[in-house]
Amino acid sequence: MIKLLIVDDHEMVRLGLSSYFSVLEDIEVVAEAENGLEGLKKALNHKPDVILMDLVMDVMDGVESTKEILKEWPEAKIIILTSFIDDEKVYPAMKAGAQSYLLKTSSASEIAEAIRRTYLGEEIIEEQVFKKLVAQDKKMLHDDLTRRELEVLSLITEGLSNQEIAERLFITIKTVKTHVSNILSKLEVSDRTQATIYAFKHKLVK
Repeated sequence: MIKLLIVDDHEMVRLGLSSYFSVLEDIEVVAEAENGLEGLKKALNHKPDVILMDLVMDVMDGVESTKEILKEWPEAKIIILTSFIDDEKVYPAMKAGAQSYLLKTSSASEIAEAIRRTYLGEEIIEEQVFKKLVAQDKKMLHDDLTRRELEVLSLITEGLSNQEIAERLFITIKTVKTHVSNILSKLEVSDRTQATIYAFKHKLVK
């Protein structure tokens, strides 16, 4: 029997799922929670085999609850079950350590099957979510650079100092330093030399 915890702020969702699972022979709802904080407490108390976690909730959202549960109990198997497929929801949820990600448009039988497969260690990712994750993986670090940051990077590769860049672009040295700091952070490099190497390697400059 797979022991399940449902964390969702909508009572009807909890009731609907619990009612469906009650007629199944292999899934038992051992606890329910209406927010992430309550979900955290009940997860650590009941140690369910699988946790169904909503994302947007008061008190503590699903991402934070997922992080805290896995921090205290790394073996937890968490399925995100949400209506949201926005980038700002998908990536934090998966980065937090959720094993599976389903949309509430899934049928009850599909959710039940995902619970069984997640319990066995599989990762079940909604097709629309999977496509977003694949697209994100293909994204390059420099894709996040702004037009101005690309201009500053180009001048860095020419060996210009902050003062010279400021004069060339008619901006303050403080602004240049901010751009340089952002560039190094976004490219995940530690200095201007590595930034220059990155720029040439990825053909960001001629």
